[in-house]
Amino acid sequence: MKDAGSSEGKSDQRKPRYDSMGKAELEAMTVSAIREHRRLLAADQVVYEEWVRASDDPSIASSVLQTLQDEYLARQRRSEAQQDELSDMLDALGFVPDVPVEDDAD
Repeated sequence: MKDAGSSEGKSDQRKPRYDSMGKAELEAMTVSAIREHRRLLAADQVVYEEWVRASDDPSIASSVLQTLQDEYLARQRRSEAQQDELSDMLDALGFVPDVPVEDDAD
């Protein structure tokens, strides 16, 4: 009997959709997901820093603080879901592909 909270049980439920993909296709998809994850983390950090700055400013309305907090927490939930999906891709791929850091000059 598998523990319902174990990552092994969760991985077994989702992994088959990636197992049917070719390695080259899966690797390209995984690289794209890693880049997206990096973008999400950077955007989340900006919202977090704004929330912290606003928290230190007594002139900021509590409703604004609440909105920033809600946005940050919603971003964290989305990031966690995306990270779980990325983990499933990496498990199916069997390795972490080399993904150079992109230049922000786009």
